[in-house]
Amino acid sequence: MKKSYLIAAAVVVAAAGGGYAWWSQRANTDAVQYRTAKLERGNLQATVAASGAVNPVALVTVGTQVSGQISELLVDFNSEVKAGQLLARIDPETFEYRVRSAQADVDATRAAVLTAQANTLSAQTQVSRAQVDLDEARRDFDRKQSLVEKGFIAQSEADKARALVNTSVEAVKAVQAQVGVAQAQVTSAQANVAQREAALAQARIDLARTRITSPVNGIVIKRAIENGQTVAASLQAPELFVIAKNLRDMQVDAAIDESDVGRLKLGQKATFTVDAFPGQTFEGDIRQVRKAATNVANVVTYVAVVGFNNADGRLLPGMTANVRVVTDQREAVLKVPNSALRVRIAGVEPEANATGSAPANPASAPATSDAAGWTWLSQAVAQPAPGGSGGGQGGGLSAMRERLVTDLQLSTEQQAKLDAISAEMRPQFQALRDLAEDQRAAGRDKVMAEMRAKIAAMLTPAQRTKYQASQTPAASPAAVSATGPATATAPAPAPAPANGGAATEFRNRVVNELKLNADQASRVDAIYAEVRPRFGALRDLNPEERPKARDKLMADIRARIGDVLTAEQKVGYATLLAEAASRTSTRGRIYVMDSQGKPKALNVRLGITDGTSTELLVSPGSPNAALLTEGATIVTGLQTSAAGVKPSAARAPTPRMAF
Repeated sequence: MKKSYLIAAAVVVAAAGGGYAWWSQRANTDAVQYRTAKLERGNLQATVAASGAVNPVALVTVGTQVSGQISELLVDFNSEVKAGQLLARIDPETFEYRVRSAQADVDATRAAVLTAQANTLSAQTQVSRAQVDLDEARRDFDRKQSLVEKGFIAQSEADKARALVNTSVEAVKAVQAQVGVAQAQVTSAQANVAQREAALAQARIDLARTRITSPVNGIVIKRAIENGQTVAASLQAPELFVIAKNLRDMQVDAAIDESDVGRLKLGQKATFTVDAFPGQTFEGDIRQVRKAATNVANVVTYVAVVGFNNADGRLLPGMTANVRVVTDQREAVLKVPNSALRVRIAGVEPEANATGSAPANPASAPATSDAAGWTWLSQAVAQPAPGGSGGGQGGGLSAMRERLVTDLQLSTEQQAKLDAISAEMRPQFQALRDLAEDQRAAGRDKVMAEMRAKIAAMLTPAQRTKYQASQTPAASPAAVSATGPATATAPAPAPAPANGGAATEFRNRVVNELKLNADQASRVDAIYAEVRPRFGALRDLNPEERPKARDKLMADIRARIGDVLTAEQKVGYATLLAEAASRTSTRGRIYVMDSQGKPKALNVRLGITDGTSTELLVSPGSPNAALLTEGATIVTGLQTSAAGVKPSAARAPTPRMAF
């Protein structure tokens, strides 16, 4: 009996042990697992891909303006033709008869003109005869009137003579009217002649149009008629031939999606391939982006014309081309896989703004300010702080805080105290801007000493020893912070800390890539320092007016920097401005694996993408610069279980035992 109890107890213990082992294994299986990748550095190209057709630059369609039967066909496909060369002939017999008929009409109307002119001469002769009769009647009246006065004849004779004069006057008027009629008949006959001559000219033109000639030099790429075919010209001229003016200079008409058309510019280089020559790439450039949109099934596209030289004549009209346009490119940039940008891990969110990270809502964070609240303009004129309060290189309160947290392993409570010190000291740093130049260095030393003392007071003895050891005697406050430009006595222009955003990065590129000397760098920094109050004044403007005022202020800064440069530097400066104009950034989130193998969420700035990887914009002085380096491990996805269930999927609260 006792043995039975022992056996039962052993079975229970074995079952419990097996259950515990199964539960542990199941718990390990349920643990979240991540797919990861490394941040890499390399080149990126942003491209626009589209398809289109190869076409000649100039295509001429040859038609006919008259109807008839093709009586003669003189060219065929691929025939090279010259301007004015006869291509085909329409049966001209009908049009020849029309010309003859029109010519006869012209001859008839010309004869009518001669008849009318003869009638005019006859009428003019009758006018002369009537005028002679009138003169004779007047002389007779005068003689009889004198005889009546002398009493030789009766008064009735004189009255008869007067009546004859009046009759002769009316006769003259009648024949003069006949002359006018005859002249009008001449004019009408002459108009008829002009009308018939126009009809004759039209008939001759129609006859000439029976000869189909080439309007340009080129090659026949299409023939749509056959010998003996009847063509009818009604409202639209029928297409007889298509002539390519030049097959050496051709183009690809590519359909560009509306989301990509904004990135295309005239002169951009483009490459394309065709199925006829697999493995070969042809080069061209953007010659035109047509503004007329094409809407097919609610998909809007625009035609981009890619011109290229077809000197060897291998590419033929109508070939399908797959076009690739490089819209932007970067060299040796930090790249993040696009899959990492799509990952979202529940419960893992970026740190609050007080920690120096980017804001939780990337869309609401201004791209030109750091997390500590200092504008980029404050940092744009700063120099590296070899002996700054954070110990070590770098500038800006955010970068200082990140170094202290990392190097001294500050606790959560200490981090909160450090943030309070930063908030407390910020107004004092800002007040330094209002001091005179000769008083600013002393005031800065005083503020920095006060900050160091407050930081040291909240540290443990071990941390305080390490912190004090990091403060080098050679620390120069003149090189720290955002209160003014570096002096012209500096041995060489040092780059400003880049945690101020894109404008600070641009300032650093101007100094470094254009190789500005110490005096030029100081003058550039002085420009930023001078316009700082004007940027602060932007906050008082209406939101609608603020972008325009900011753009105007930035244009003024760019122009004033150009005045500092030499003629040779201005050439490179123009290139930098063009690159800066096209260098747009967006916001995103990635998860970096920390030293304990846990993901940490970071809001980041992103640049161009090639569809697989995206440029990661990391300012050297930003709080996340130490984490976002080449080789850092990032999360690209969540591992799935064997059953295909994601690790984060909900499970039953009590797993079913295996037995």
